[in-house]
Amino acid sequence: MRVSLDGVVKAFGPQRVLDRVVWEADFEHALALIGPSGGGKSTLMRLLAGLDTPDEGRVMVDGKALPVDEGALRAYRRGTGIVFQSFNLFPHLSALENVILPLVHVHGMGRREAEGVAASFLERFRLAGHGHKQPALLSGGQRQRVAIARALAHSPGLLLLDEPTSALDPEMTSEVLDVIAELRDSGQRIVLVTHEMGFARHTADVVAFVDGGGILESGAAAEFFGNPKKPETARFLEKILKY
Repeated sequence: MRVSLDGVVKAFGPQRVLDRVVWEADFEHALALIGPSGGGKSTLMRLLAGLDTPDEGRVMVDGKALPVDEGALRAYRRGTGIVFQSFNLFPHLSALENVILPLVHVHGMGRREAEGVAASFLERFRLAGHGHKQPALLSGGQRQRVAIARALAHSPGLLLLDEPTSALDPEMTSEVLDVIAELRDSGQRIVLVTHEMGFARHTADVVAFVDGGGILESGAAAEFFGNPKKPETARFLEKILKY
């Protein structure tokens, strides 16, 4: 898969979060975006997801520019799956209904078929006995696995994960990272924003360092972590890997 940015600018008020970014990455399974908070990772993820559009420039996936009009963006989003750090589950619905709802109302699936698909994905992520529970009755790791099941139930070509473990304790983090690793190994294409450096090193094909309005460095994971080229990258890795 190829992700490209051609002169991308994204500003919020007077602040340019991404400033004329030109960058390209090819990866087979997984791309990890790392960097300090506020550096532009989540903004880049929202652009790749089609949730926001650039103020200038183009975002391209596999050589095709993402559309900028809302109708075409809705069609593009139907081919992606998105998981955020805050789960974004409907609190009044059961886990099963959280997966069923977008299958019926966004993807046009019949109710009976959607029930079967949703049940199979909950079973896949070891949630078969929890489908009747509302999110408040699930652990953080279980809620995030429901969110991942919902994002994958319509078989997206690309799964986007924006810091999916940042709200979890270490045990639940490991639980969710295991699921992501299994997805990667099964062939699901993934773009991941993460602070889990060990996971990025062992799971991503390509790692990109996002900071200061741009992508300062990217490369194959082993080379990126073992021999960073930019002093900013080296300083960041030294800090975050110190303990």
